[in-house]
Amino acid sequence: MSIISATPCLEDLVVGAVVAEASFPLTRDSLVRYAGASGDFNPIHYRDDAAVSVGLPGVLAHGMLTMGFAVQPVVDWAGDPGRIVDYQVRFTRPVLIDPADGAVVTLVAKVGAIDADAGIVRIDLTATFNETTVLGKAQARVRLAAAPLSEA
Repeated sequence: MSIISATPCLEDLVVGAVVAEASFPLTRDSLVRYAGASGDFNPIHYRDDAAVSVGLPGVLAHGMLTMGFAVQPVVDWAGDPGRIVDYQVRFTRPVLIDPADGAVVTLVAKVGAIDADAGIVRIDLTATFNETTVLGKAQARVRLAAAPLSEA
């Protein structure tokens, strides 16, 4: 992962700047571990027959796992998870996990907007799998400077 700065400063940012990039390999084992941690044991996340029986092309990653991967580089860049004041995504495409090769989700995080008065930067996230975007309108709002609590 590459990062612009270990301690981000609002004044150093410009719209369009890449603040983080990362790749996340996933395997069927990853999905089983996530199921155990999250309690989501839906068999579409670990059994091909169950996935196909509901019209899916195969086993797919949990949406919340993909969502969590996507924001982690932003948390690392910000230096404190408490700086993330809002995070939203739309699930647009599934991440299919090949039984032998797994899958790799890649992420690019760019500055989308800067609200200097509120001390907040909007980070636009692009998460892709097989060169296809899997999360739409993925955005995190990050507080980088002190501002009145009522503006959060």
